[in-house]
Amino acid sequence: MRILRRIPVGEPNSSVLLSAADKRSINVCKRVKPQDTFAETKPDLSFEIANILLIDVVGYSKLLVNEQIELLQELNQIVRNSECFRAAETSGKLTRVPTGDGMALLFFRSPEEPAQCALEISVALKGHPHIQVRMGVHSGPVSQVTDVNDRTNIAGAGINIAQRVMDCGDAGHILLSKHLADDLAEYRHWRPHLHDLGECEVKYGLRLHLVNLYKDGLGNPHLPEKLKRGRRWKQAAVPIRPISTPRWPKSVLLIAMVGSAAALVVSFLTFFHRASPTTTSVSSKATAIATAATSAFSEKSIAVLPFENLSAEKENAYFADGVQDEILTLLAKIADLKIISRVSVMQYKSGVARNLREIGQQLGVANVVEGSVQRSGNCVRVNAQLIDARTDRQLWAQTYDRDLADVFAIQSEIAKAIAEQLQDKLSPGAEKAIESPPTGDITASDLYTRAKNLPEGGKFVFPKRSRHAPTRK
Repeated sequence: MRILRRIPVGEPNSSVLLSAADKRSINVCKRVKPQDTFAETKPDLSFEIANILLIDVVGYSKLLVNEQIELLQELNQIVRNSECFRAAETSGKLTRVPTGDGMALLFFRSPEEPAQCALEISVALKGHPHIQVRMGVHSGPVSQVTDVNDRTNIAGAGINIAQRVMDCGDAGHILLSKHLADDLAEYRHWRPHLHDLGECEVKYGLRLHLVNLYKDGLGNPHLPEKLKRGRRWKQAAVPIRPISTPRWPKSVLLIAMVGSAAALVVSFLTFFHRASPTTTSVSSKATAIATAATSAFSEKSIAVLPFENLSAEKENAYFADGVQDEILTLLAKIADLKIISRVSVMQYKSGVARNLREIGQQLGVANVVEGSVQRSGNCVRVNAQLIDARTDRQLWAQTYDRDLADVFAIQSEIAKAIAEQLQDKLSPGAEKAIESPPTGDITASDLYTRAKNLPEGGKFVFPKRSRHAPTRK
């Protein structure tokens, strides 16, 4: 049995507990004021301004675990090989933090570093079309903290706002906060590539002013889907300006009001007299049938709409039609996909305002492909995007800048990317058929496309300069 005795040690509120069984065990209990404890344990945080690049893999959660690991390893290697990354790492002015489905890179020398690094990564990703990322860039205060694994992590407003900026983008976007974009705008070589997007509402009602960075096929020039939805909501909420009516004599107004009231009462009584319960049930059934029909569309049904011709020469419209036709043909070679015929989609020719929800319902498809083609000399730019027609959600988008001779490869890459987005596994035969070009002669293909897209009654004539190069008349 242990016996404790309390022995005063000369200070107020202090004592020694001495065990009779063990004289060597002495415990001193000293009371400490609460404010003193707070002062001693209060952390001393040091903040510094960092130029932050956040990278996020789009569609990461849909991948298998093995695919996630392989994709992140490939992305890490691409980022490490970028010139900006290596330069900052060599100088010791780089902090990198994994974020699960991406990474955060913190530069400390110049606001140009994260923007230039984003462009370099975009160049490298052109050779890896299966890796779709979005990037956000911001400059703000951060503090290095230690996590539960004793590893360095980042906290502070800078990293939080960079996350919000990135979350506003879609695949391929490089979005900048207005704060960092203003710093870049001080340099002449950055100005042509900074495109103001206006404000976007993010988490907790915060509004961020965003700028889109894209140049020479790098980045995504399209308006982010999140901003599109916000603008549609604003347009719907714009109040209607009242129209002033001409002044009429009070007696005329009184008579008109009495007559309107009487007509309203008569209409009301007539409606309820003639209406029957079957009317309500029929309308409800019609609504249910329409909803069921929309949801019944096959997940792998798709319509390839005519591509828009953005070439300076309007006569190159046949070339845009040829690209659309070839993509449609390649997709038709995949057994599991339901493809709408070219004749059915030509009624939605570019230049006419499109409502993708209505088009999807009219054609009975869940997905729609649309895009644009711009041809200049021996160069061609093809932009394509895959959209869920039921929700107007963009599933995939890509811009290709290549030589004219590579147009067959572009068409094959688009078809394969669409099949992957719809989670369709290509058989060896289908993959070989997609990758095989229709011809090795781009000139022959060009002439065939011209002839195929001639209007009714059109004909080819042979100009004097060549008897073998037909032109359109």
